[in-house]
Amino acid sequence: MTELFEGIDINGMGLENRSVRSATWMGMAEKDGRCSTRLMKRMEALARGEVGLIITGFSYVMPNGQALGGQLGIHDDVMIPNLSRLTKRVHAAHGKIAMQIVHAGVQTVMSEKRDQPVWGPSPVHNKLFGKTPKAMTQREIKETVQAFARAAERVKRAGFDAVQLHGAHGFLVSQFLSPLTNKRTDKYGGPVENRARFLFQVYRAVRKRVGKDFPVLIKLNTKDFVRGGLHERDALFVAKRLDDMGIDAIELSGGTPAAGDLGPARLKIRNADEEAYFSPFAKKIRRHVSVPIILVGGIRSLKGVHHVLKSGAADLVSMARPFIREPNLIKRWKQGDGKKAACISCNQCFGAARTAEGVHCVVERRAKTKKKRKGKSA
Repeated sequence: MTELFEGIDINGMGLENRSVRSATWMGMAEKDGRCSTRLMKRMEALARGEVGLIITGFSYVMPNGQALGGQLGIHDDVMIPNLSRLTKRVHAAHGKIAMQIVHAGVQTVMSEKRDQPVWGPSPVHNKLFGKTPKAMTQREIKETVQAFARAAERVKRAGFDAVQLHGAHGFLVSQFLSPLTNKRTDKYGGPVENRARFLFQVYRAVRKRVGKDFPVLIKLNTKDFVRGGLHERDALFVAKRLDDMGIDAIELSGGTPAAGDLGPARLKIRNADEEAYFSPFAKKIRRHVSVPIILVGGIRSLKGVHHVLKSGAADLVSMARPFIREPNLIKRWKQGDGKKAACISCNQCFGAARTAEGVHCVVERRAKTKKKRKGKSA
């Protein structure tokens, strides 16, 4: 039985335990995408909290691929100095950190501000974002592939321990994979072998830039949970092919913003039976790949963690929202306090990320404010 506090090696990246901080948009980057000091402090706190591997919030590889304000950028060399400061602080706290890189495709709210076209595999209207993307030309596809590769090289130069490609949650790679948003009739559309071509080209270009000894990870959907979207059999094909190509680890998630209650960050996880909601699909994929599998999705308790690891659904467990409230959660568990995470899965932290302060636990903040006011009136 694999235990949470067993170490693991991912292509030379030695991790002290099986916990991963899954990429989360923090809303704390500078306006130009540079890493801010307060973001450095947050990542350093996770390292001090003994998270095995910290994955930054998604970082855009091209200006027209920026999803949200306050998002990290990795599209230009000017990003490197601040990111180098970030990695040095994390390493000084004995942590390991990877950067997740992304192109948002149609899921951007920044395109109008930049007066740039919204790109996608096909001109399929997205109701949630109110946009119809421009179908990318093959030249633009090649340009984007190289943008991912250059971004990954910057990640390595900035001192990160690994890079993660974002291939889930309805962003550009996910849009190419999905038959719902990819209606192309050229070599990038049709059967899953073609729909996955863009991702495979991105991976090959990234690997060529960073070399065989630098860990390259990916976040993939097990299923889109929307009618006509990515099916688990296609996800299995992609995972198996990436395994054959030399990917170093696969983080499994699911859903898109259109999936509603079946999206990536589900509400009101009350007990261990409701945790790890992507594990049934992860078990199927795990049986067919040799690389480490990381599982995200509503994990909140040591019981839930142990079930995932014992069942063989994954080799590592990944959490996002719990670490917003408790960056020291893993250290707390290691020291013997086995109470489940304080996070109640209300998702109010995502709204907080849009404020000037950036992401924080709204519930915790309200409780502290209430306690403070009560103390003053006593």
